[in-house]
Amino acid sequence: MKIPRHKRTGQQLRVENFGPIRQADVTFSDLTVLVGPQATGKSILLQLLKLLVDTAYIKREFNRAGVDWAGDFDGFLDVYFGEGMRSLWTNRTRITHSGEAVKLPERVEEKRAHRQESMFFIPAQRVLALRDGWPSAFNYYDASVPFTLREFSEHLRLLMSEFGVEGTLFPVSRRLKSEFRDLLQDHIFPGFDLKIDTDRAQKRLVLTGKESGGGGLPVAVWSAGQREFVPLLLGLYYLMVPAKAPLRKGVEWAVVEELEMGLHPRAISVVMLMLFELMARGYRVCISTHSPQVLDAVWTLQRLHDHGASPSSLLEVFNVAKTPPMSKLAEQVMKRQVKVYYFDRGAGITRDISNLDSSAEEAGDSGWGGLTEFSGRASAAVARAVANSDRRPRS
Repeated sequence: MKIPRHKRTGQQLRVENFGPIRQADVTFSDLTVLVGPQATGKSILLQLLKLLVDTAYIKREFNRAGVDWAGDFDGFLDVYFGEGMRSLWTNRTRITHSGEAVKLPERVEEKRAHRQESMFFIPAQRVLALRDGWPSAFNYYDASVPFTLREFSEHLRLLMSEFGVEGTLFPVSRRLKSEFRDLLQDHIFPGFDLKIDTDRAQKRLVLTGKESGGGGLPVAVWSAGQREFVPLLLGLYYLMVPAKAPLRKGVEWAVVEELEMGLHPRAISVVMLMLFELMARGYRVCISTHSPQVLDAVWTLQRLHDHGASPSSLLEVFNVAKTPPMSKLAEQVMKRQVKVYYFDRGAGITRDISNLDSSAEEAGDSGWGGLTEFSGRASAAVARAVANSDRRPRS
């Protein structure tokens, strides 16, 4: 009997002494959330996971692009993780993936059967993929740029061909649920459509609408949130195939780094709902974040599940109409499993904080990886001030 995706045993990745990571032990679930300060290894861990699950695919793409590291493992680290990243690996590095010890230098060189890409990776630097208003080919980037960004840009470039010349990219009836389109129109593209402009020699993406005066607004004049969100939207288009099959063929994993960049809290809520859609479709979703709102959403999902709340309760939190498609989405998501890991800079380790217990003894745990520490200190300071004020004699 085929096991439902949401009941699969999570893959485990253990890493020792790899770049800033002294020790990490992460079991991936239906939704896995990585939190912690900058430069603690969140992105490196996700890129490493991509390398492990897609080794043969990555090598094939490099070969197609004429990237040759000549059997030099240090050179491979530079072209995969980005220039200067060869120092990630030392003779003290240890990697275990799903119970199997991995010798990465040997893994990179061994011949493996070619297979389709298993993990689709939306990197934090995604805005660079639309630097000139159009996604660039893999070969456009030099070898110093991480593979994940180069490949993401290439995927978007190929995706654009599905929309044809002077096509509309948003809103499109066969892309996304109508409820998502309405929410995005309200919170990210108010009064605008996203289109392909061919008036110039080079195709480019533009926003059109009443505010554009009848013409197209190029990327340079979009809001910061629109610039950050459009490549994310196109990545979600890639994953949410407009077909009977819920998943893009061969793809099991969806990684989104820092989904909140440039977005208003209401827009972040919409993106979280769209990630819930990926979970409901059966993808393993992995995200990194610096947004307390993302963990608020995860905490709410967990507590509603623990107390047997109805799926409509989740929709109320997101202020979404209880239409049949959204009700079905909420019902499916509340059956999924979530894991949260904190990357502790001081100790160089990861900690499982999936319970999101604000009363935990460890400050990093109770502060949700540092995302709620400021509000906690602010609340405590105000409470003390109020208490002291009440004790002062009245004049």
